[in-house]
Amino acid sequence: MMTWRIGTVISTGRSWRGALELEVTLDRPLPGRDAAGPVTEPVTVRALAYTDLVGDPRPGDALLLNVSALARGLGTGGYALVVGPASAGTPLPPDPTPGPGHLVKARYTPLQTMVLGVDEQESPHHATLTDADSLDGMPVVVADLHSALPAVVAGLRHAHTTTGGAPDTLRIAYVMTDGGALPAAFSRTVAALRDADWLTTCVTVGQAFGGDLEAVTVHTGLLAARHVAGCDIAVVAQGPGNLGTGTRWGYSGVAAGEAVNAAATLRGRPVASLRVSGADPRDRHLGISHHSLTAYTRVALAPADVPVPVPDTALEHLPAWGAPLTHRIHEQAKTLAGTRHTLVDVPTDTTLLDTLRTAPGGLRTMGRDLDADPASFVAAAAAGIHAHQLTARSTTGSTTGSTTGSTTGTA
Repeated sequence: MMTWRIGTVISTGRSWRGALELEVTLDRPLPGRDAAGPVTEPVTVRALAYTDLVGDPRPGDALLLNVSALARGLGTGGYALVVGPASAGTPLPPDPTPGPGHLVKARYTPLQTMVLGVDEQESPHHATLTDADSLDGMPVVVADLHSALPAVVAGLRHAHTTTGGAPDTLRIAYVMTDGGALPAAFSRTVAALRDADWLTTCVTVGQAFGGDLEAVTVHTGLLAARHVAGCDIAVVAQGPGNLGTGTRWGYSGVAAGEAVNAAATLRGRPVASLRVSGADPRDRHLGISHHSLTAYTRVALAPADVPVPVPDTALEHLPAWGAPLTHRIHEQAKTLAGTRHTLVDVPTDTTLLDTLRTAPGGLRTMGRDLDADPASFVAAAAAGIHAHQLTARSTTGSTTGSTTGSTTGTA
């Protein structure tokens, strides 16, 4: 069910690739906002317009808004979402220039959009991808939360620069799945990483759309990252706004296990990033989240490397860390060692924190920043560090190097 409102634009705010923030006045209050009695004052909220879909609203324009998630207080970033103009006086966006492309994403919704798929017949890359069947040993880092993306990339760059590489010579693709937000434009993180050249390309797969490249599946997205964008490493994660029900299987990030399978099927090197927290009050998320354990032990049928952060004394003595957390993480990781995966100890120190602090757009997960929950971001960065080390070992036609009956090594 949808909750609708008409909003009048008061002012425009921040903008980034494909998105524009607005301040709007609603025609009537949101449900539950007037419990104390009739409300006569206008209600002002933030709204978000995807400019490629609905045009470029200006002050004074009347807009049709979907306020369903905002009214329920869900994690949409606190936005009403612009559906389109609400009056004849508000101009519609121009028709797209006629051209190729027949992939329909957000299918059969009022805002379905048509894009050119990187692998479809009208694409200039169709011939490249027609028979593409291998990632040639490319490392693929898999994470269940979008907030892990900048930390993984920071870890990659940290490892690259500390081994003498120039930061901008590392080509990194983000493959955005459709478990969270569908528009890539919803992610300020992706926009910031792309603008700072920390990411080479964003590939949107499934129902997700708006990336530099569009693909039908995770498989074609990974192949495009390798053979079209020429990337050294790919990071697969859902968009922001994950969906969870507090149950083992009712969580969109469970698809991380399927991404491991896809990477292995295409002869890549799957690297399973652990979701870790030292600050989450819920026991099921303290240390290694139960979601990581479910995705990698129950869903991932192919072997993967699982990087486990090993903090130095300075890191472990941070107020939000401590030796008990390190012990808990390593004890929980043993459940993964008993399956098909290979645990890899990754030494981490405070110089990694320095790199994490430079991440474009900042770091934030579950409402906590780097200082509030450093283990979360260090664990994701450790996956990036290990993936970088694999790039030196990847050879054409190589297969995943993890072994059944895994052991713990040192990266």
